[in-house]
Amino acid sequence: MYVIATFENSIFIELAIGALEQKGIKKENILAAPLDKRTEPRRLFDTIHRADGISMFDAAAIIGTCGMLLGAIYGYVLTWGPIIWGIIGAVAGLLIGFLIKMLIIKRDKSKSNNIISEIVLIIHCEDHQWGTVEQILWENTALGISRVENK
Repeated sequence: MYVIATFENSIFIELAIGALEQKGIKKENILAAPLDKRTEPRRLFDTIHRADGISMFDAAAIIGTCGMLLGAIYGYVLTWGPIIWGIIGAVAGLLIGFLIKMLIIKRDKSKSNNIISEIVLIIHCEDHQWGTVEQILWENTALGISRVENK
């Protein structure tokens, strides 16, 4: 069986490997592989072939609709009329909503302290060692653990 675990880059991975070796798992059956981090920044806008699940236009559409409605309502008492003021309100609302959403996304990206998997640990062990290996990995702050049966 193979046990696969992910860790942050810390001393705990060394402690986990040492504890596994003390429990009888050979050094040849343990593989620790560091992951390369993304160097290019993420794209802000989605394309038809790639999307990250964050919509830039939802707030713009909502605020643009509200601006158009208010512009059309108050346009009856203003000089240019409801159509022109509705268009002005829609454009202004779209721009305001888009800028608000862009500021929120940029602020969240700069503040993000997400836990990132940096090292993958692959252990080849026997079925009866699963409980011990799992306990050691969880005690040493593994981010996730999976097991794959040999067949």
